[in-house]
Amino acid sequence: MIKFAYTILYVQDVEKAVRFYEEAFGLTRKFVTPENDYGELSTGETTLSFAAITLAKSNLKDGFIESNRSNKPFGIEIGFTTNDVALTVNTAQAAGALIVEAPKTKPWGQVVAYLRDPDGFLIEVCTPMH
Repeated sequence: MIKFAYTILYVQDVEKAVRFYEEAFGLTRKFVTPENDYGELSTGETTLSFAAITLAKSNLKDGFIESNRSNKPFGIEIGFTTNDVALTVNTAQAAGALIVEAPKTKPWGQVVAYLRDPDGFLIEVCTPMH
């Protein structure tokens, strides 16, 4: 059996990234290594993880494109559902998120907003689909 277990974001500062997601979205820290090169947050079934860019570079000999706010976001997003998108967006912004698209109601009734975290990763905050 195959299970989607985690997503790892390559970040400048693991502790800072973990703290942002704790403050912005109320996620629970599993751990951060003493070297501050890897950390995980509990999100339910799937873990949101962070690896320091230096660690990631040691694993990928040909390198990778680093995420940052000065470039456009990658064509991938992390999604969080909530019953109160506006409140979640405000909390995330206070924690350091950048609002890309303010909450809007889509034609199918779902409220959706887009943010970027301090490392530039794209985050969707939306109401659940029923």
